[in-house]
Amino acid sequence: MNHEIYQSPLSERYASKELQYVFSPEMKFKTWRRLWIALAETEQELGLDITDEQIAELKAAKDDINYDVAK
Repeated sequence: MNHEIYQSPLSERYASKELQYVFSPEMKFKTWRRLWIALAETEQELGLDITDEQIAELKAAKDDINYDVAK
């Protein structure tokens, strides 16, 4: 399955390739990862017990998406 485009009968007919990417699983999960990183950094600034190493792990794995598990 191609994770770079949103697949539906209507999108294949009427949506541009760019718009199909905006709603794709890849874009969704990568956006979630960026949000999780920003959340962890902000929570650390607010005093929660989140280490720099944990944030570095999140950043290192931000593009490693297991789509079978992420569904």
